[in-house]
Amino acid sequence: MRTFYSQSQGCTYLEGLHASMPADAVPIDMDRMLSVIGNPGPGKVRGHDESGLPILVDPPVEYLAEAERSWRDEEIQRVLWLRERHRDEVDRGRETTLSVDQFGELLDYVQLLRDWPANTAFPDKSSRPMIPEWVASQSE
Repeated sequence: MRTFYSQSQGCTYLEGLHASMPADAVPIDMDRMLSVIGNPGPGKVRGHDESGLPILVDPPVEYLAEAERSWRDEEIQRVLWLRERHRDEVDRGRETTLSVDQFGELLDYVQLLRDWPANTAFPDKSSRPMIPEWVASQSE
């Protein structure tokens, strides 16, 4: 059974199983199908060569930027409960779980996250804002 790949559809077709295939479907060998479609390398995305066959390429900057913005948004949401708890404790006149310095570090971290897309190193993951070490010891 031969396997075909369609660039326009971004998927594979099996001869004899699929009644019809797109006009741009070209034969693809099993090694390429498994390495590019079935088990792509980390940090790579699917591109196409001049024949329309899938290849692994470095992701475009727009892709990386979108992923980093998504990470940043999730990270802000992940730590906001600490800010809310601290503010609630202050509003109720209770002893705060965080020290004044920790609360300041938390606010600084959240601001660094907000500013991350404007940083000259964005979207390089290795330059992400560093979370304060003590945050990991906090429990919701």
